Formats: sequence, C-alpha cells, structure tokens
Amino acid sequence: MLDNPYKNKKIIVVGLGRSGYAVSSLLSDLGAKITVTEKQLNDSLKKVALELQNKGIEVQLGGHQESSVDGKDLVVLSPGVDNNCPIIKLAEERNIPIISEIEVAYSLCPAKIIAVTGTNGKTTVTTLIGNVLSSQGKSVHICGNIGNPFSAEVFKISKDAYVCLEVSSFQLERILNFRPKIAVFLNFSPDHLDRYKNIQDYLIAKKRIFMNQREDDFAVLNYQEISIREITKDIKAKVVYFNRENNINPNFSAVKEVVGLLGVKEEIVEEVFSKFRGIAHRLEYVTEIKGVDFINDSKATNVESCLWALQNIKQPIILIAGGRNKGLKFDKIKGTIKEKVKLMVILGEAKDTLREAFKDTTDILEASSLEEATELAFKFASKGDCVLLSPMCASFDMFRDFEERGMHFKEIVFKISQRYA
Repeated sequence: MLDNPYKNKKIIVVGLGRSGYAVSSLLSDLGAKITVTEKQLNDSLKKVALELQNKGIEVQLGGHQESSVDGKDLVVLSPGVDNNCPIIKLAEERNIPIISEIEVAYSLCPAKIIAVTGTNGKTTVTTLIGNVLSSQGKSVHICGNIGNPFSAEVFKISKDAYVCLEVSSFQLERILNFRPKIAVFLNFSPDHLDRYKNIQDYLIAKKRIFMNQREDDFAVLNYQEISIREITKDIKAKVVYFNRENNINPNFSAVKEVVGLLGVKEEIVEEVFSKFRGIAHRLEYVTEIKGVDFINDSKATNVESCLWALQNIKQPIILIAGGRNKGLKFDKIKGTIKEKVKLMVILGEAKDTLREAFKDTTDILEASSLEEATELAFKFASKGDCVLLSPMCASFDMFRDFEERGMHFKEIVFKISQRYA
C-alpha cells in the first residue's frame, strides 16, 4: 500500500450506499475516525449501519445533522449525493476538503487504472476489457460504478495489476488527483438533467476523467460523436479514436482499441467476445413462459438505453417503464415505441410524464408496483411477444438502485413461471 494520509483524520462520509459503506470501512481500517450520515431511513440501512457501528464507526440515519461537520478534516461524498445537499454547502463554507470515494481509493492504489465513462455502455466495456486482460493471465480488478466499489478492492490490488474502473459523472465531480493511465469516453447523450443545470454541465463533469492525465497517458474517444471530438483540445494525453466497425457494437470497437494499446492481439479479443453473454440487468434474458419471453433491462435508466434495447429486439414488445424521471425528454423514442411496442405499462413517479409523452403512440396501462406491472404485461401478452423491463428512469422512487429493481423483476417472473411449471 502507498502512504496512508488518512490515519487519525476525522472524516465524514455522506451517503450510505455501496460506495459509502465500502469507503467508510476502508478509512476506518486505515485508522481514521469516521462519521457516516445518510438522509434515508429503512430496515436495509439499519442493518448496514449496525455492521459499521460494530466497527466503531458513528452512523447517523434519517437526516444530515449540520453539527456532524464540526471539527472534520475531510468530507467523502457518495456519488448519489447531490452537490446542493445542505451539509455539502456547509462544508464548502468552512473550506473543508470534499472528495469522492474513487479519489480515496485512487490515493491508495498502486496499479494502473483503465477508467471508462460515457452515457451508456460503461459496464459492458469495463467488464470486457477486464475479461480480455484476465484471459492473458493479468491480475485484474473490475470495479467502480459497476456495483463493486473501488474502495472495496484497493487492499487487494498489487502493483502489477490492472484496475478496470467504471466511472460516472457523479463520481468524477469530486476528484482531485485521480489519473487513469487509459481514460475512455464512449458516448454522450442527455442524462441526469435532474442533477445538472443543462447538458453542458453534464459534459463538463464527464470531461474530468481526462483532467489529470499526462502526455504518456491515453485518451480513447468515440470519433463518431462530435461533442466528444470537440473536447480533444483540452486533453493532454495521447488521443486515440475508436470507430464503429462493419456495424458491430461500438462498445466492442472501444474494447479492441484499449486492449490493443496494451499489446493484446485481435484474435484473442475476438475469442473473448465470442464467449461473452452480456451483463446482468442489461438486455438480460430471464425466461420464457407460455411462449412469452421476459427480458430484464433494468439498467436502462435513460432514453438512449431503452432505444437501444427496443432496436435489438425483433418480437412485438410489451414495455414496462417508469421510475424517477431524470429531467429527460422522450421525443426521440416515440417513433420506435409506435413501431415496436404494442402495449406500455407505466409506474412510479414518472408515470404522468410518460403517459403524456406516449398517449398518442401506443396503448398504455398504469400499475402501482413492479409486481402489478409485470402481471399486467403477462396478462396482455400473446405467444411470441416479449415483456421488456426497460424503465428509461432511475429506480430511486421505489428501489435502492437498478440492480435491486432488476432482481425484484426476476423474482416476480420466476414466481409467475412456477404457476405454469
């Protein structure tokens, strides 16, 4: 491990999601005095809080107390916490440094980092890069926004390893020295406009992935995206472009470019691609019931992701959509919905917005829960149809994250299948 700058520091971690839990445990193990504050309060959080309290960590649930900032040396911000949170504003007023969970892990990481960002496709590309390098006998850690926090892995990482890191714009907002050897920017489209004032602010957050790179680092960019090409003037690293090849998924083209920089031969990459069966919650086949396929695409939390799913399914679709709208507009997808979706079942906070957006596009039913939505979708499905959960919205109105939503959907589907076993 590198030098430990956290020993005996008084640190407050804001947000108790996966990364908040991981970084709190890490910093506590490093000898810091930790306070965790979380505005939500539920049974799941109580269980997590108890685990941390058993390690001597103070945990405050159900609201952020301003007094928690008193005497603190550092604030570590979980990615789900908005910068406009009052406790963050208070820390800024007091000139207390604020950093992200990935910044903490980076400061302790001895290995080379391959960081991947973009609006869509991050998890697939991060996973595939890791799979290719693993196939060559490399020590690889696949982590970040992918579900396994960077700070949960850092003690396991050796100097000769590679870290394949999925990074979101939220995580990049509070980096200071974070510097990937290879930084990848896959694509860019409107997202998270409930958090950012406009799309330009969202782009600025994404661009921070290149902020600390040097001339001996690499920036891998999507040549087909004009908004991405235009940022090259601000990048110090060597810029390398990837292009769509013969209509293959551009994510695969990005992977080829990255591992090519590391000397991996193309035939090895193709072999890994041929064995890849996708990732959980992204166009994940669940099962077939009475001739109806069920697909879990819970990770589709924006319009572009849902559009990609619709374009890649050939059957008539019954679409389950909804959740918490991220300030997005749905105009771009209306034509595809009209062409491919025979029925839409909507739920969650965004259902009124979705109903208004698609009222003249397809038939719409409303549900009060994911279980009701799934049952309705199956009731109106015919043999040969596909029931697709591709929400176009965040999960936070009803679930902890998209993974919990996807797992719940699969549990519901399997319960339905048992009725026909």
